Amino acid sequence: MSVYSLDEHVPAGQSPWLAPDATIIGRVTMGSDVSVWFGAVLRGDNDDIRIGSRTNIQDGAIVHADPGFPAHIGEGCTIGHRAIVHGCTIGDGCLIGMGAIVLNGAVIGAHSVVGAGAIVLEGKVYPERSLIVGAPAKAIRTLTPEDDANLDAAAATYVSNAARFRHGLRLAELTEQP
Repeated sequence: MSVYSLDEHVPAGQSPWLAPDATIIGRVTMGSDVSVWFGAVLRGDNDDIRIGSRTNIQDGAIVHADPGFPAHIGEGCTIGHRAIVHGCTIGDGCLIGMGAIVLNGAVIGAHSVVGAGAIVLEGKVYPERSLIVGAPAKAIRTLTPEDDANLDAAAATYVSNAARFRHGLRLAELTEQP
């Protein structure tokens, strides 16, 4: 992994699991049991990035902040593969789907889902337990308690997976197929 200070700002975390090619820069703070997966970038050069406990930032995702637009991600969140979380607030227990984009000033209420490929426009605010889809994104229904349990399970799976990778991931040589 590549962890960089920038100016006087040094990333901080409570023993996160960082993939070997994850990049963490500057004003980034991570809670306990955070995992940052392969190719993900957390670039806190312009404002703060705060990642809550038990949150996972999956492969190829980008978290960035603009001046005046910090990026705050709550506890127990799943940020899907190749998602972009940019200068916005994501409440606790949310799932941001693969390839989704959440732009500056947007607020995603707790226990919500932003569907794969959705584009959440600047400054949009969504209430708790929203299912948010499309480009531009719209809330189409309220999530059920069953949906909420699935969100919790997704985050818990990545906490377990990070523990597995922390102890079992080793650099290896490719073997030849017979």
